[in-house]
Amino acid sequence: MGPASILKYFGCAALAVAAGLFASAGGAVAQEPIKIGLTVTLSPPGSVSQGVQVRDGAEVAVKMINDAGGVLGRPLELIVEDTQGIPEKARAAVEKLITRDKVIAVTGEHQSSAALAGIEVAHRYNVPYVNTNGWSDVIREKGYPQVFNPGNFNSRVAIAAAETIAAMGAKNVLAFPENTDYGVGLAKLIGDVLKEKAPDVEYRYETLDRAAKDFLPALLPLKANPPDVIVEIMLPPAAYILINQLYEQGIAPTSKTLIYDASGIADYPDFWQNVSDSAKYMLVFGLYHPKMQLPELGRQVAEAYTAKTGFEPNRLLFQAADSVFLIAEAIKIAGSTDPDAMIKALEGIKWTGARGEITFSTEKGGYKYHQWLDVPYVTFQITDVNQPVKDTKLVQEAGQPIDLSLIERPN
Repeated sequence: MGPASILKYFGCAALAVAAGLFASAGGAVAQEPIKIGLTVTLSPPGSVSQGVQVRDGAEVAVKMINDAGGVLGRPLELIVEDTQGIPEKARAAVEKLITRDKVIAVTGEHQSSAALAGIEVAHRYNVPYVNTNGWSDVIREKGYPQVFNPGNFNSRVAIAAAETIAAMGAKNVLAFPENTDYGVGLAKLIGDVLKEKAPDVEYRYETLDRAAKDFLPALLPLKANPPDVIVEIMLPPAAYILINQLYEQGIAPTSKTLIYDASGIADYPDFWQNVSDSAKYMLVFGLYHPKMQLPELGRQVAEAYTAKTGFEPNRLLFQAADSVFLIAEAIKIAGSTDPDAMIKALEGIKWTGARGEITFSTEKGGYKYHQWLDVPYVTFQITDVNQPVKDTKLVQEAGQPIDLSLIERPN
């Protein structure tokens, strides 16, 4: 080896030593981050309050993971894209995250139409996609191996709603879904389940425009002959307008007619700012209630979220956190960020998250594919104005039948 070669060798060796020392001093920070994409609504016309909750939950999980040393010695980096709840923007956001930002997985969304658009791109590029809150069964029915669903699904809500309606002995039921895949899909499913569980119930639904400001044309005919139950299947702000107008017109809640909220909106941070007296006596399908038992990780997530935001925990917090944790667990199990290895890891995962032990069904066809089938849910009733969720009446605990004796009605 000549002098020039020796100098070159020792120079490279010195650089390597320096690099090693820097990595040791910097720890995980010196490693290349693992990029995860998050698509979510942060501006209208989509539900911004939900989008913020999903973003905050994902950020809480990323911080917890990084504080514990990251994944495979590397920190996670969350790259957030605002889709406004619009499918075209969701599609473009996932395309950007995969092709430009080079994320190894995508998560997020709380509106099914946006999730449906995003999964098409993830499927095309073979990138794992963890659906945080898109309830539409169609997302599952696509059968895409890249898509995993640790959140709620329409069939589960439909069964819960139909069982509650049947137990209450309701004879005339009207649903108001928003004009989206989520809204119309759930309205149809509730009708299908009611035919099986309570065939004597007269059920119909009327689709409402989620961008509308006035629903009186659809509501005024109900004053003469109100139904026993009105099922609300809308997201804010349209849901708030509907609930207020039902109350203002004296249609619901009344001693005859109760509102069943199938969208689980009572824990939104802006809920009481927008509904006031109109939400009293409303029955709510809930994916979280402070009286529910949580795993240790769930308690840690709740504490971290409250410290970060000052708000009480909510269902989207846990769903978003679990979505990120699952991606991290898949990387650990796979030992890499290879998409096929991560998909295989997720298919076989059995892991206790913030809400319980999560596994994914591999049964193809229908809503079960890559779905966590045992998502816990409860039913609670709002019994006072400005009532925090923790003070609402739990009329159905997770895994238990509804207790009709606990339900209150206006005098």
